[in-house]
Amino acid sequence: MPREEEETPRKRPRFDPLPLEGMSREEMEAYIAALEVEIARVKATIAARESHRGAAEALFRKTAGLD
Repeated sequence: MPREEEETPRKRPRFDPLPLEGMSREEMEAYIAALEVEIARVKATIAARESHRGAAEALFRKTAGLD
């Protein structure tokens, strides 16, 4: 019998922005830099997945044409 947590869909963590009150300009600039690094990482992952998907689709099109 499957466990209860296996039956529920996996939830993605929600982004919780840091409170900006009390942060210095330098801290905010470092925060922006960290967010930009994370955005770049996510974009790279999306691009890699799209590339893999395109390659798989091309392979299946090629294989389907051999019949």
